[in-house]
Formats: sequence, C-alpha cells, structure tokens
Amino acid sequence: MTHSENCFHCGESTTEGERWATEIDGQMRPMCCPGCKAIAETIVASGLKDYYKHRTELPELSPADLDDSELTARDTLTLYDSDAMQRRFVARSVNPQGEEIAEATLVIDGISCAACSWLIEHRLNAIPAVEQAVLNLSNHRLVIRWRPDQMPVSGLMEAIYRLGYKASPFSATDEENLRTQESKRAIRRLAVAGIGMMQVMMIAVPLYVGMATQYEFFMRLASMILALPVVLYSARPFFEAAIRDLKTRHLTMDVPVSLAIILAFCASIWSTFNQGSEVYFDSVCMFTFFLLLGRFLEMRARHKMGKSGNNMLTLLPNIAIRLNDAEEQEIIATEEIQLGDQLLIKPGHSIPADGVVVSGNSSVDEAALTGEYLPVSKKSGARLIGGTVNVDSPLTMNVTATGAEAQLSTIVRLMDRAQQEKPRVALIADQIASYFVAAVLVVATSVFSFWWFQGNDEAFFIALSVLVVTCPCALSLATPTALTAATASLREAGLLISKGHVLETLNHIDRVVFDKTGTLTLGKLTIERVVALGDVPDQTLLEWAAGLEQTSSHPIARAFRRVKAAAVTDHQQHTGLGIEGRLAENHLQLKLGRPDFAWPQDSLQPPEHTEGQWLLIASENQPLGWILLSDSLRKSAPGLVSGLHKRNIKTALLTGDPSLSGAALADSLNIQDTMTGASPEQKLAQVREWQSNGERILMVGDGINDVPVLAGADIALAVSDATDLAKTNADTLLTSGRLDAILNAIDTAGKTRRVIYQNIGWALLYNLLALPVAAMGYVPPWAAAIGMSFSSLLVVTNALRLAKSGSARQS
Repeated sequence: MTHSENCFHCGESTTEGERWATEIDGQMRPMCCPGCKAIAETIVASGLKDYYKHRTELPELSPADLDDSELTARDTLTLYDSDAMQRRFVARSVNPQGEEIAEATLVIDGISCAACSWLIEHRLNAIPAVEQAVLNLSNHRLVIRWRPDQMPVSGLMEAIYRLGYKASPFSATDEENLRTQESKRAIRRLAVAGIGMMQVMMIAVPLYVGMATQYEFFMRLASMILALPVVLYSARPFFEAAIRDLKTRHLTMDVPVSLAIILAFCASIWSTFNQGSEVYFDSVCMFTFFLLLGRFLEMRARHKMGKSGNNMLTLLPNIAIRLNDAEEQEIIATEEIQLGDQLLIKPGHSIPADGVVVSGNSSVDEAALTGEYLPVSKKSGARLIGGTVNVDSPLTMNVTATGAEAQLSTIVRLMDRAQQEKPRVALIADQIASYFVAAVLVVATSVFSFWWFQGNDEAFFIALSVLVVTCPCALSLATPTALTAATASLREAGLLISKGHVLETLNHIDRVVFDKTGTLTLGKLTIERVVALGDVPDQTLLEWAAGLEQTSSHPIARAFRRVKAAAVTDHQQHTGLGIEGRLAENHLQLKLGRPDFAWPQDSLQPPEHTEGQWLLIASENQPLGWILLSDSLRKSAPGLVSGLHKRNIKTALLTGDPSLSGAALADSLNIQDTMTGASPEQKLAQVREWQSNGERILMVGDGINDVPVLAGADIALAVSDATDLAKTNADTLLTSGRLDAILNAIDTAGKTRRVIYQNIGWALLYNLLALPVAAMGYVPPWAAAIGMSFSSLLVVTNALRLAKSGSARQS
C-alpha cells in the first residue's frame, strides 16, 4: 500500500499509508481518516458490505466538505504521539514485569449518563494494549493505563472517536474553558425551552377552557410554531445522544427521553392537522424544560466538585524565572521548564515545578496540598513541591520533575483513580442502570398496548408518561456524586485517597496497626548519647555512623545529617536490621543497627534501659559503641488512639525498634497490642494472623521496611514523609501531619455509605412508586418530567452534603 492510494470509502487521497486502513472482504483497504474508517467498519459490521460492490458513485460528502473544527480534531490525533506533546499529560513507569506503562488523563466530551461511561470503559478495556481504563462520570475524566509500545495514544483517542465521543488531554485551563462553554450552551438551551414553555402554556389556556372552533386550529398552529425551536434546538442534545447510542447498540436514558419528546411532538402535529381531540405542545415544552433544568443543576454540581482537583493544577504559575549559565534572569513559560533548570523563586511567587533548594532560606506555604496552615521552613537540600508558595525570602531551586511526572499532577491522578475505581455498591448500581432502560421501553410498550386494546384514547400519552417518569437518571447519579464529594472533602482535610475501595473498606476496619518511627512519632530522631566500648573516640564513632547512613532514606539516617561523615563505601542496607559498609581509609568493615545484627556473636544489652533507641556500631573484630537516639511523639497521636477505641476499633504497634521505647510509647498511648524488634516478615505474619481471625486491618506506615505489610493490609495508609515506595503501595496518603484525619476518614466513609444507600434506595423507590401510578394514567407527561427532574436533583443535593460537612470540619 502506497501513500498515493485513494480512500476506499470517499475517494480522497490518503497521506499516511496504512495508518487508518481496515479490512473489507478479506483485503486491507486504505482510509484517509478515522471518520471514514469508522463509517466503513459500521457498514461492514451492519452486514451491508455489498454497498461497496453496487455503488456507482462515491459519497457526495468528503473530508473536504467537513467543517474546519471537525477536520482539526481529526488531524490533531497524530500530533499527540510526539514526545513534546505527551510530556504535558502522559506519565510513564515500569511495571514488575519490566514493561513500560503509560498513564494519561483525558477529558471526554459528549457524555450524558452512566451508560456512556460503561460503553467507553468496556470498549477501551477490550483493547489488548490497555491495562485499565476508568471514566469518572462526575467530571468526565478518563484515566487510562496502556503499553505505549503496542499502541500510540492517538490510537486510543481514535477508538473513543469512533464511539461518537471526543477525547482531549486533560488541562485545568482547557477544562475550565470547556466548563464555561458547556454552561453557556446549557443556559441558552434552557432559556429557549423556558420562553417557549411560557408562551405555549399561555396559548394552551384558552384551548383548555374552550374557545370558538374556527380559532382553535390557528391557536394549535401557533403552539406548534413556538414549540418548534424547543424541539429542534433545546432538545437537540437528547436526540444526538440517542442516535449515537443506537449506532453503538447500547441503550441509555437518552433513548426513552428522545422517544418521548419526538412522539409527543409528532402526535400533536398530527392532531393539529386532523382535528384530533387534544395537542400536547405545552407538555413537550414543559418536559424538555424540566429535563434541561435537572441536567443543568446536575452539571453545576459536577462542575463544583470537579473544581477541587482542577484548582490544584491551576496553582502552578504561567511563567517562571530561569537562571542561565551566567546567572542572568530570563522569564519563560512554565511549559518550557526542563529537568535540571535553575529557577529563582521570589517571595510571594508560586513554585512552578518540583525541585530541591540550592540556595536560600525561606518558609513555604503548602496549605493547598497538605491542609497544614503553618508555613514550612525550607533551606538548602529541602524538597519543593510545584504549586506551593514561597513566603519570606528568595530561593534558588533545581528542577527535578515537571508536567505529568510532578507531584501535583500525581496527586490529581490519584484523586481521579480514587473517584473512578468503583466500590461494590457502585458496580451493582451500574448493572441495574444498564438494564433499566430496556425494561422501561418494554414496560412502556406493554402499557400502551394494554390501554389501546381497552379503547382508551389517552393510551399513547399514558405510555409517554411511563417513558418519562421512569428514566434512570437518579440511579445513574447515586454513587459517582457521593464518591466524588467524599473524596474531595477528605483531600481538603489532609487525606488523599488513591484507590476506590478505601471508602467502602473503612466501614469494616477492626484494627489499626501503626509503625512507630515517623508514624506515631515525628521521625526526626536526635542523637542523645554515645557510649564507647573501646578506644575509638565518641566523635569518631559518630562520623563513622554518619558515613554508613549517608546513602539511607530511613528516618534514623536523618539523625546523622549534621555530623561530618567519614568516607564509607560498599553500603548494604539490611531491611529492619541495619546497615553496613567499609571505611575508605583502612577498609575496616562496619555495621550499625540492632545489636543482634551488628554483633551476632554475642547477646549484648544496651548500657541502660531508657526511653529511646540504642544502636550498636561494631567492626568485624569487636563492638565499638552504643548510640542513643530519641524521637518526639506527634501531638495528634493520643487523640487518634483514643478516638479509635471509642469507635470500638482495636490498635496495635508493630515496630522494628528493639528498644524499650516502643513498649513505653504503646503504654503511654494505651495501644492494646505491641510487637517490638519485628522484621518486615514478622510484621506481615502478625497481620496475616489477625486477618485469619476475621479482622480487617488498616496499616499506617512510612518506610521501606513497611512496604510488605502495607501491601498485605486491607487498607494501606502512608504518612506524608513516607518513602516513594511506601506511597506507591499505599491506598491513601496523609498529606498533612495530622493523624486525626484518619478518624475523619472513618466517619466520612460511614456517611458516604449511608448517602449512597439513601440515593440508590430513593431512586429505586421513586421508580417503583411512580411506574404503577403512571401506568394507571394518573400522571400527565408534564408532571412526569417534573418528578424525574426532582428525583435527580434530590440525589445530587444529598451527595453534596458530604462536601459541605468536610468544609464545616475544616472551618
């Protein structure tokens, strides 16, 4: 196949060879664009492939006849395959099998209900290259993970395009513009429907009370003309969605809604020109108006909840000050920042990327990310997060991460993942909603048939009311609105949920297990005492210990950061035990850590039993000395443990610290079960034992040695200072230092479950009660429209209580 071949469908010249080719009659046929490919595949899938054998002319409409916006959308797809473009919205990682995995967040345009979400998810998840695709109905964001070596991102966007939806990379600014445009369109359609409704109802009054026969036709004709813009313009989104859904062979609520509007309008036209008994132009307008009003209110609620994540991304400034090699300042756009750039952050300016302080001493306001209102002190070597604000003095920073790899983008992706991963109750609701539309159509047809054979002249409009009153809008909105509101509320309170099962599992937690250092304590250990066991001076022992710990990220290593480190090579970290290495000057092998690790030849005891952690430093020949480290308790720890006990949740402390400080800490906090000197394997074994007894475990940890037990617990919570590996294996992240946010999460989880069950219960109860009443002919179409809109609005308002309660707690 050459680049000069013409498109098999429309005849236009192809420019990309096999890029959009598809198989027809056993041969690969060239296509000029994804639109022609989609049309051709639809024709073949519908059993109409003989169309190509019998046609004598090419289609009159070719890509050259398409409007500029549609051409631009198609031509743009391949541009997203460039590395420069993907740097903004695609994050890459390597899975345990060594395969490269890409993750992107896309905004989907054209979604109207939960069935749309179901269709897109199932189509993408059927693609072999895709690991996971989940769409958030609340904010229309799609998070997709796939193997980029098997399919480019443009191929994924093409698959969405063929379903009748449009996908674009998520951007806080672009999405804000899309929300503004969506709001303006919705207001215009609502205004047309409202004005049309009022005018038609004014004309309908004399028709209802009775008027001269010679004027009745003209009044009906005027009603038809006034209702026409409502049907053709205001109700257009319902028709477009219904046509798309029928093409993809998947029923959604737009199908019965469109049927109700078009059938009522056409029946009223027939009645106008054939002197029928009644017309329902006023009901059509009222039905359309209240449907649009309900969706408008839902849209406003969705926009409000979606802004919590978007507001985080808008924290990044549009420009930055870069220092060149000559230390000269140059102003650049944030998108131009590269890894390794030196940036100057002036007081009052937002930090445009992740990085490390090179010079300067200032305080940084991180409240937007952590919920902690007090500024955090930053000096040389401290980490900076993009989107936070420099408060006091100028800082010079070295950029370590930008774009999709930055922590701010990662947090937003974790939030999206949490809102998209559906708990069990949400999956049940989705399954019910997916079959509900088909049931509604069957029931409406049956009701019409029954009343028609009974000779009732109102059979059609009774069936119409059944179609309207039973649309499953409320059922579709019951769960996603509640999950989105709860997740946003907890993020503002300092707890970031990254996996969807957390809110459901929190309701069943029986025991909370804590690590000690860096979790219940601040993890900022200080050197209290040095007890030499030989001729090596105390200061020398400290320098050797600092040299051993200089490559470690464990909280213990931070205690030695201010000590001049000796040159040590061949570092080896022994998880849960200690660290060893070799002195560069004399090749002396050293060990630092637990006594049974540093000097296994004998069972040595610390010089005295006191609160704190004793570390033994030893050479290959003899023990050299003891070093005592101490830590301070987090202020929120006592309140957390007490609150857990009040909620009948058990507590336990599993720490690798073999000293008496662990037991003393547990006693002071009244923690029920304690295990000190535990290895990661022992911690995991203990958790498994509790789980085998029927307990569900929430594990709170921060270090590499906590990763196995974090992965094994029912819920894994990493504190803000945790290692990257611990955060990766965690289901939720404490972005602030306040442990009492855990209690808030438990309470919010209970409220979320109640709200979801209330929403689903109300949606099902409403339909069960409204259906028989409508089937008996007691509900006119206009009343059915009001009832359905009220039901959806009630569900959304009930879910928004979760966000309001979170705001109240914060204040």
